[in-house]
Amino acid sequence: MIGRLRGAVAEIGEEEALIDVMGVGYVVRCGSRTLQRLPALGEEALLHIESQWSESAGLRLYGFGSREDRKAFVLLQAIQGVGPKAAMAVLDVLSPAELASAVAREDKAAVGRASGVGPKLAIRIVTELKGKPITDGPVFMGAPTTVAAAPAKPAPTGDAVAALMGLGVAEVNARRVVEAAAAKLGDEATVQALIKAGLQELGR
Repeated sequence: MIGRLRGAVAEIGEEEALIDVMGVGYVVRCGSRTLQRLPALGEEALLHIESQWSESAGLRLYGFGSREDRKAFVLLQAIQGVGPKAAMAVLDVLSPAELASAVAREDKAAVGRASGVGPKLAIRIVTELKGKPITDGPVFMGAPTTVAAAPAKPAPTGDAVAALMGLGVAEVNARRVVEAAAAKLGDEATVQALIKAGLQELGR
């Protein structure tokens, strides 16, 4: 099985990237956080890969920017009811360190922010990951102030992304245009202003 890929970024889609390794193109499914951090087309990328095989889909490659992301993805899928899509969704809203912090605090709401993860599944994730080595670093036990303080993601962006998704915009595109709008408008931008700017960027 493939465990790592290093090659040129040939294409970036909404849920996957095409990585050209010595003339062979590998389709790698990635979460929006990983896709947003890929280098420009033609530049070299390094992805940590989790290979999975099924009779219906054959071989699928899931790519991550770090070993910790891949490790958390595997741990999440060991939980009943958590498939690759749900695991990716959790890691789109929480880094492994943030996930470990949420588990330590039993913060079901933080995990439940992930697309497709309902309250019951969020409770199961928090319960079953308790004591598991999600991250190699220290686990922050206090309130998630580090998430709120991140300059690229002020608080209104989450609501703006959710609103755009409610209008039928794919999550990766919603996050892209909202974060671009937030960078232009500054930390004081309102949800309404971010939505308006996002729609303009999308040509709607």
